[in-house]
Amino acid sequence: MTFTGTALFQLVLYTALIGGIHYSSLRHLVGHDWNRQDFDYCYLIPFVVLYLLWDKRKTFASLASKPSWVGLFPLLIGILFFFLGEFGGEYLSLYLSIWFMIFALCWTHFGWRKLKVIWFPLFIILTMFPPPNFLYGRLTLGMQLLSSKLGADFLHLLNVPVFREGNVLDLGNTQLQIVAACSGLRYLIPMVIVGLLLAYFFQAPLWKRLVLLLSTLPLAILTNGLRLGITGLLARHWGDKVTRGAFHDITGWIIFALSVLFLLLEMKVLGRIGGKGGKGGLGPAPPRPLPVAAGRPGRLSQPQFLAAVVLLGLTIVFFQTRQGARENIPPTKSFVSFPVSIGEWSGKRQEMEREIIEALDFTDYVLMDYRNAKGESVNFYVAYYQSQRKGESIHSPETCLLGGGWAFQESGAAAVPMRVDGDERIIVNRAVLEKRGNRQLAYFWFPSRGRILTNAYELKIYNFWDAFTKGRTDGALVRILTAVYPNESLQDAEARLLGFSREALPVLEQYLPGK
Repeated sequence: MTFTGTALFQLVLYTALIGGIHYSSLRHLVGHDWNRQDFDYCYLIPFVVLYLLWDKRKTFASLASKPSWVGLFPLLIGILFFFLGEFGGEYLSLYLSIWFMIFALCWTHFGWRKLKVIWFPLFIILTMFPPPNFLYGRLTLGMQLLSSKLGADFLHLLNVPVFREGNVLDLGNTQLQIVAACSGLRYLIPMVIVGLLLAYFFQAPLWKRLVLLLSTLPLAILTNGLRLGITGLLARHWGDKVTRGAFHDITGWIIFALSVLFLLLEMKVLGRIGGKGGKGGLGPAPPRPLPVAAGRPGRLSQPQFLAAVVLLGLTIVFFQTRQGARENIPPTKSFVSFPVSIGEWSGKRQEMEREIIEALDFTDYVLMDYRNAKGESVNFYVAYYQSQRKGESIHSPETCLLGGGWAFQESGAAAVPMRVDGDERIIVNRAVLEKRGNRQLAYFWFPSRGRILTNAYELKIYNFWDAFTKGRTDGALVRILTAVYPNESLQDAEARLLGFSREALPVLEQYLPGK
């Protein structure tokens, strides 16, 4: 690919505009997200994209550029995602905005025929954007639990005694904690990316490429289960030092390399199935014969170019005028003063570990164990966020409970009283949890600027709307749970939670800002 002076100026201007719009997002992406161990592979993705573009350079250059007005539609989508991310507090929306803007500018500037030549490198750009924590946790939790189960089954086959509870493998002398199970799945997304690249270069029919790609997910789960089993076997003899540090990282890379080798062997097998449709080799697809038609150099007066520049420029101006007055943080009372005694209930304050507080990223919290005169206990937890800007969002308790080994027997809704005397009620999430024969009943919900919300997606939508219209993104998570004791029914536990809520929620109202 060669650039004229005009084309180079257009490229620099587009880069400056997108960089100006997304400066804080790009800084967070490279300086924070890519530094997390689960996503440090992202540093390699730009080089992969550059190689893929270089591989298509001759085909790309052989086609004439035909600027298109249609490309402005994905540019508008990118601008919409930008404001959703900035005002709704979600980095994924901002990362998608970057991608849509790049995709749109390529379409607008080069036209559809040239865009089809570089569609795969543009698609691979998406893999350098980590998913949001709440989505990543939901996507990987089931896989983590399955990997832990496979690891336990592997140890049982070797007659190694092990007890599994959620994502924890208890070996007696040591435990493989949730952290170890999660870190094994750090290779999940890199495995999918490798599968994408191998499928792209696989000279075989489409169905064989799809089989190769889809096999990466079960392969990642199986190999991670094997890794956990081997780690557990070694930990039995050498202790928990094999579950962390250099040894832990090395075993991860070995398993990853074996997984890639298995994919290559799978390609070899698939290549031998059927005698038609390619030999199944690995390499770039043969180029299609294309007419050589050099397009005219881009002009600065080109209307599509001017329209794209104006839209991006207006986005910068509008955002800067809104940004200064965007965040309106209401005053609140500190949870340090939350009463230890509420009605008939006497509480004992619990303190979280510093690393948990940093991971949850809340502004303030209260965690209490309350008991009544009968000795029955209710656990009360509230996490308050003054701002849910980018990267600072409420964490749903569902993921933590499942990861801790609690199974949801029932999930639904409950009407909870808001006053000691009165009929005012709120609708909240209700869950019956079970682990090793023990049961708990839990209520949880998200008070947000006068609303009672019950799911994370609803929370994101209202965060965007209220940030845009009110300049506020404050909110909280409230979770109340109690054990279902052996000699009582679920209805008895329900009555206890409802009675505690009737006493506690009027007090909580004094600590959370309303509308």
